[in-house]
Amino acid sequence: MDALFDASAGWETIPAPDADLRVLPAFYRKTDTDAFMQRLLDETPWQQETITLWGKQHLQPRLSSWYGDPGSDYSYSGVVLAPHPWTTTLLRIKVDVEAATGNHFNSVLLNLYRDENDSVGWHSDAEPELGNCPVIASLSLGESRTFRLRHRSRKDLKPLLLDLIDGSLLLMAGKTQHCWQHAVMKDRLPRGPRVNLTFRTIRQ
Repeated sequence: MDALFDASAGWETIPAPDADLRVLPAFYRKTDTDAFMQRLLDETPWQQETITLWGKQHLQPRLSSWYGDPGSDYSYSGVVLAPHPWTTTLLRIKVDVEAATGNHFNSVLLNLYRDENDSVGWHSDAEPELGNCPVIASLSLGESRTFRLRHRSRKDLKPLLLDLIDGSLLLMAGKTQHCWQHAVMKDRLPRGPRVNLTFRTIRQ
């Protein structure tokens, strides 16, 4: 398969203590992101999961779907996800992401932010099944949203604000998930749909 992404584009390192953060702002071209976005919106069995926080149940303020190899079940906040089998579209993207990052992934979480009211609160992707220092590749399609990061213990550090634009690929590795939390807040301005794909490796 020929790669669709721009192989000549270099990774930009995001300076942050206790983290390994890199971004490719133009991983995919606009024509490719439009095509992928439409396919994912049409093909994906989107669900609004009910999560448990501080003993109370809440509907997630976004839609999601979990895909992966057989046996790559994933759990967080009281939700247990069994993977849907890979689609042709997701395998196409997975090949490009693995080639660009040099990492193998066996699962992906899709999140659909329908408009400015959809969000994800502060959290880290540090569940035991992801291993000690998980590598997570995050692809953004559609509307730009601000990705916020804050250090778990160092209050002297200001939060990081990253505009994840259409077609950008963010790589989080090293101690990032143990030392930092991240979030996408509700937006005051009108926002169109955004699909975010976070590729992961579930440890059996």
